[in-house]
Amino acid sequence: MSDGTPGSQHDALVIGGGFFGVCIASYLVRQRGLKRVCLVEREGELLTRASFHNQARVHNGYHYPRSFTTAFRSRVNLPRFISDWPDAVVTDFTKLYAIARRNSKVTSRQFVKFCREIGATVAPAADQFANLFQPRLIDTIFEVAEWAFDATVLGSWAAKELEGLDVDVRLSTRATEVSPASPAELRVTTVGPGGTDEVVSRLVFNCSYAGINQVGGSFAGVRTGIKQEITEMAMVKVPPALSRVGVTVMDGPFYSLMPFPSRGLHSLSHVRYTPHSSWVDQPGLDPYARLDGYQGGSRAAWMLRDAGRYMPKIAESVHVDSSFEVKAVLMKNENDDGRPILVEQDAAMPGFFSVLGGKIDNIYDVLESLDAASL
Repeated sequence: MSDGTPGSQHDALVIGGGFFGVCIASYLVRQRGLKRVCLVEREGELLTRASFHNQARVHNGYHYPRSFTTAFRSRVNLPRFISDWPDAVVTDFTKLYAIARRNSKVTSRQFVKFCREIGATVAPAADQFANLFQPRLIDTIFEVAEWAFDATVLGSWAAKELEGLDVDVRLSTRATEVSPASPAELRVTTVGPGGTDEVVSRLVFNCSYAGINQVGGSFAGVRTGIKQEITEMAMVKVPPALSRVGVTVMDGPFYSLMPFPSRGLHSLSHVRYTPHSSWVDQPGLDPYARLDGYQGGSRAAWMLRDAGRYMPKIAESVHVDSSFEVKAVLMKNENDDGRPILVEQDAAMPGFFSVLGGKIDNIYDVLESLDAASL
C-alpha cells in the first residue's frame, strides 16, 4: 500500500477497488507487463461495495433463459472462476430452481430445453426438496449445479495479490477529474487522506461501477445508457430445513434465496421489493449521495411474506439486517435481463476506458475484450 507521491507518473491507473478493478490491475501487471500500476479506491478497504453487497452467486447460466448469450457466457466462465478462486467457492448446499405456475415468463418445458441448449445440468428435485414448495403455486422444481462465493475470501486474495505485484494502492481516495496531460498521457486528480493529488498515466481504467459517470474533468460520461437502482439485500437466518438450500423461483416477480458465506446467513432478494428507487445515470448525479440520503425502510418483511407463499418454511426465517447498495444495469438489457459487459473507450481520450460488468464471472469477458484492445 502507498500514500502516493504528488504528481506521480504511472503506466496505468485503475479507478475502483472492487473485484473488476483488482483483476484488471493484476492483468495489467501479469499479462501486459506494466511496471507502474496505481489503483485508487474511495472506501477504506478493497471489495467492500457492490463486490460484497450482492447475492454472492457464481452463475452457471440458469438465471438467464431470456438471454442466451449471457447464459452461455456464464456456462463458459464458471469452470474458470472455480479454477482461479477455488477457496472462495462454496458448494456445500443444494441449489433449486422452481418454475411458478402463474406469472412466469418461462415454462418448465422451456426451462429444461434452455438448460440443454447451454449444456447446463438439470434434474427433477428429490422429494425432500420438492415437498418444501406449495404445489398450488409452483409447477416444477429442479436441482441444478450453481454455487456461491465468499466475498471475504476474495477480499483477502485481492489485498495479497496487489501487494505481491507491487501495485500502488491508495485507499480512501476518490478520482474526481481526468483530463489530457499530453497527447499520450492523462492527468487524474484524486482526493485522499493527504489532500488533493495528481497522477499522470498513459492508461486509465474507470471501474467504479455505480460511480462510472462521476469522474469529471474532460470525461463527459459513457455513451451507453445506464439505469441505477437503490437495492436492498435482506440478510436472514433460515430454519434448519433450509440451512443448506438455495432457491430461485423463475421467471418473473419472484424471489431468490442464497447462502451468503461471508456472514453465515442467507441473502433474500425479490424482483418486486429489492429495487427501492431508480433513475437514469448521468454525470453530476452522485449515486452514493442518493444512497446516503435515502430514508426508505426495509422491505424484508414483505419479501419474507411473499416468498413464504411459495415456500412456507421461509416464513420461519429471521430478518437479521439488510444491505443497501446502488446497482447499475445497461438500459438496453432491461427487457431481456441480459448482463453483457461494457468496455467503452473514450472518443476524446483514447487512453481512458470505462468498464462495467453485471455479475462476477463477467470478468473473463472484460479481460478478453482488453486482450483485443491496443493498450
